[in-house]
Amino acid sequence: MTTQVTLSLDGRYYTDPAVFDIEQKGLLARTWQFAGHAATIPNVGDYFTFQLAGENLFCIRDRNHDIQCYYNVCQHRAHQLVDGAGNSKVIVCPYHAWSYGLDGKFMAGPNVNAVEGFDKSSICLTSVKIDIMHGFIFANLDPDAKPMDDWFPGVREELAAHVPHIDRLKPLEFVEVPEQCNWKVSVENYSECYHCSLNHKTFSTGVVKPETYDIQPQGYCLRHTTECQNLDDMTYPIDLDANDYAGVYSSWFLWPMFSFQVYPGNVLNTYHWRAIDADHCMLWRGWYSIDGNESEVMRKLAIQDRETTVEEDIGLVQSVHKGLKSRGYRPGPLVLDPACGVNSEHSIMHLQKWMREAIDG
Repeated sequence: MTTQVTLSLDGRYYTDPAVFDIEQKGLLARTWQFAGHAATIPNVGDYFTFQLAGENLFCIRDRNHDIQCYYNVCQHRAHQLVDGAGNSKVIVCPYHAWSYGLDGKFMAGPNVNAVEGFDKSSICLTSVKIDIMHGFIFANLDPDAKPMDDWFPGVREELAAHVPHIDRLKPLEFVEVPEQCNWKVSVENYSECYHCSLNHKTFSTGVVKPETYDIQPQGYCLRHTTECQNLDDMTYPIDLDANDYAGVYSSWFLWPMFSFQVYPGNVLNTYHWRAIDADHCMLWRGWYSIDGNESEVMRKLAIQDRETTVEEDIGLVQSVHKGLKSRGYRPGPLVLDPACGVNSEHSIMHLQKWMREAIDG
């Protein structure tokens, strides 16, 4: 009797531009993607632009202090409306000065009253569905998308428990990391710790105990859990008596491109991937502090992370991407331990299942 093995994905899923095009039009347009943080647009009229699935979008704070999201395109002759970040009490197209309220409704345009039958009420910016989780704004181009709580059950509540001050957090620092690989290569690397002890000495000896590391699916979330190192081995001070979760490491990877990560001491940081093309992606590491106050611990952790784990991973993922293009590559079996744990790739099995579904249906 032979045991059936689960093979890794064929290289084309990562390297074929046609596959990337399918993802842009399908997966990335129908899933919840991180847009930005609500704390960056605190005032009426504050806005920021961002990219999602090849589209240019912007979030803006309206007069009711709610956050709206729109396609960044004028309904007249398609000029981009805003750029970067800023504040505007009225959205005015720089091409022909057509203007819109913060609610997206058309207000005025030069000489439009000369047009017989011109109906102002029929013109409105195209809105985009958003969901805000503890200040983190996520957008979905699918107007019929189910709420994030359906996709990622329990995550909202778990984050609040693991980071009791999460609703007071504001971005302190973002570290931008370009990677010459397909976004799925980078996401897979993040989603297993089979490689951690060999490749991430600082992370494995100064933050977590690899032997306690496990990853389990939770809806379309991969839930990472582990114990932290002994206090004597930690690379920064923590108060284990602060709350029930002060002494653990947890991570919530939200398929397909975002992860909340909580270090021991209730330290929140985030991973955010953006796909550029089949061969390139951009990774942003986000670090946050209470009320946006300066934090020496966060600054040092951001430096430590960039110089160790992130730098180590760049070499790994770029080598893998090159290998996926090799004629000599034959997809090998995933190491699936029934007991799960750090030396099992069961999380990659789930991840690649979602990848297959996105491409093959």
